[in-house]
Amino acid sequence: MNAPHLRQKPPEVDPEALRTYRVEEQIGYLIRRAHQRASSIFEAVMRDFSVTPVQFAVMTKLHDLGPTSQNQVGRLVGVDPATMFGVARRLTARGLVRTTADEADARLVLLALTDEGVRVIEAMKSRGAEVTARTLAPLSPDEAAELIRLIARLG
Repeated sequence: MNAPHLRQKPPEVDPEALRTYRVEEQIGYLIRRAHQRASSIFEAVMRDFSVTPVQFAVMTKLHDLGPTSQNQVGRLVGVDPATMFGVARRLTARGLVRTTADEADARLVLLALTDEGVRVIEAMKSRGAEVTARTLAPLSPDEAAELIRLIARLG
């Protein structure tokens, strides 16, 4: 059913913007390309571990904080609850993370690294600086620091 009152008039086209628009100059495009570069380097450096960048972030937070609620870890690494549920399930199935109920609130699921998870994340963290260095290699140290500072402000 097509309700005429719900149809919107298409926005006006700005001929100058249309003529000068270059996708290669757009922030979303550039961030996506930089992300592809960083992901490729992460995969090359961390391939022995078969852990995704999001799984790495989750394991790193658990290593830093100790047992933490699944929802809190998801918020800290910037993933939605459904994605976090899947990440936790996969890490648990691999024996890298264990789940327990919070003693203070049984409704909360706590995640903690297993001994194997600690071994894996410590080995991965020891290689983490290489991923960053290789990703930022085209930049001078000052440019790299400025890029990190600016991107942190966007996130």
